[in-house]
Amino acid sequence: MPIWLLICLAACGSADLLGPEAAQGIEGLALLGPQCPVQSLDDPCPDRPYEASVVVRNANGDTVTRVRSGVDGRFTVGLRPGTYVLVPEDGDPFPAASEQEVDVIAGVYTQVMLSFDTGIR
Repeated sequence: MPIWLLICLAACGSADLLGPEAAQGIEGLALLGPQCPVQSLDDPCPDRPYEASVVVRNANGDTVTRVRSGVDGRFTVGLRPGTYVLVPEDGDPFPAASEQEVDVIAGVYTQVMLSFDTGIR
């Protein structure tokens, strides 16, 4: 392998990040809610999918990548097995979501849901 390729591989990305063909990683859904100040059984006013930006950090706190969910709120990222922290990028002050620790197991995509709070009460 040429030395310039090794340098680029070392500088251009995290060893934790794998391509879209990875056997394991995280599949997520970002939702935004509540959508209404009052909800009832007759009018549940469900949360909506949300186009969110999420930073993925490894167990050392290093940024592995940043992903963006689609209009359907879904995102997928291929990762090596290990523990990761999803850090949602919040608004000012809303919408807001909490960080979430995720364990990735070999051969499995771990399902996660990120709930972004609209601040509506």
